[in-house]
Amino acid sequence: MQYILTGIRKEHGELQDDLAKMLNISTAAYRNKEQGKTQFKMDEMFKIADHYNVKIEDIFLPRKYTLRELERQ
Repeated sequence: MQYILTGIRKEHGELQDDLAKMLNISTAAYRNKEQGKTQFKMDEMFKIADHYNVKIEDIFLPRKYTLRELERQ
């Protein structure tokens, strides 16, 4: 699950559909990526980071991290 991305998206008042359109993918495909069922492609990660004007590593964590590990940092 992309907890940071979900939080940033909601802070900006955007829906999953908004980002899906920006990435030119279906809303279902975007939802699966945000939920961690499928992975974002590198170009998609860069587009999202650029869209929110943040570093890619500030949004996307390595897969080995869990929510608990993130909260401990």
